[in-house]
Amino acid sequence: MATETVMVDEISYPSKITTTKPLSLLGHGIKDMEIHFLQVKFYSIGVYFDPEIVNHLAQWKGTPAKELEEKEDFFDALIAAPVEKVIRLVVIKEIKGAQYGVQIETAVRDRLAADDKYEDEEEAELEKIVEFFQSKYFKKGSVITYHFPANSPTAQIAVSLEGKEDSKFVVENGNVVETIKKWYLGGSSAISPSTISSLATTFSQELSN
Repeated sequence: MATETVMVDEISYPSKITTTKPLSLLGHGIKDMEIHFLQVKFYSIGVYFDPEIVNHLAQWKGTPAKELEEKEDFFDALIAAPVEKVIRLVVIKEIKGAQYGVQIETAVRDRLAADDKYEDEEEAELEKIVEFFQSKYFKKGSVITYHFPANSPTAQIAVSLEGKEDSKFVVENGNVVETIKKWYLGGSSAISPSTISSLATTFSQELSN
């Protein structure tokens, strides 16, 4: 049986993927920016969850999407829910891995420093992530996947480049893992407002069923 797909800005995402169990695409969007009055699209984002996540979000039942989008505690609960999550990025505008690595390093470091959680261990972990991305080159269509297991403080980053074997890296520092989740899923402070809006719309519907 063919998997249904969802188009996210000309990029096709399967509506379901299977890791240890089937996960559903419950939010998507793009990371873009206006440069000299032009909208530049960097990558598309698809967020997959174990459908059981709705059981952890019952207190927002009946909340309209627009309201949900503004509720920081809802996104905190979404991030904290002990279910499997996958964030899949597909590159639209080609970028050097070194540039993407620095983006992560800066975003995660600044957030950790603001929360007073940036210590030597976190710095060392971020250096390893930068090193992992350093030599890569992301052409259009390259895929970066973040896999967050259900009950583990770790995350796995996988990179799929055309014509090369997938490369993987395990992030073991819990604070860094948590902050990467916040970078993509953390409500108003997240990197892609369109993804946050999409998550609010989906969960508003899912929670009213």
